[in-house]
Amino acid sequence: MANARSVSPIVRLIQSLGEEKIRFQIVGMSAAILQGVIVTTIDTDIWVDLHERQYVRLMNLVVTQGGTPLAPTLYALSDGRLVNFLFTVHGLRNFEAEYSNAANATVEGEPVKVLPLERILKSKKTVLRDKDRLHILQIERFLKGRKRLKETIKVSGRRKTA
Repeated sequence: MANARSVSPIVRLIQSLGEEKIRFQIVGMSAAILQGVIVTTIDTDIWVDLHERQYVRLMNLVVTQGGTPLAPTLYALSDGRLVNFLFTVHGLRNFEAEYSNAANATVEGEPVKVLPLERILKSKKTVLRDKDRLHILQIERFLKGRKRLKETIKVSGRRKTA
């Protein structure tokens, strides 16, 4: 009998959040990457539907999976990948409102909810850290290109049917 496929630490964490019934969505540039923006980022930001005082629940999940706490919300998973848990995201509505409009994506085949690019853009424009300026430009360019592509496809579709 073949061995079961090994699951990466990030997928194991995502599955554990689901098992613990902790709603979450990927936000920040990791969410942008999952939606096609070509950038790099050093961590995965995960917005959780928990009160900040419940950070210990998250710490226990990560530590039992071999991860290391670096700060109350920042962890290194067993493979070294950094995960940052967020309890609020500046410039946006509450978790429930944003979650209801979340996009679908996958992380290594595991389904996840992600904050749509337009909402990532709004948050980044609100916070406006130095690194956000470049991210804003990259997301805006991507959205502009995606819009042009949709318009081209729409026009091409009309020509073929005419």
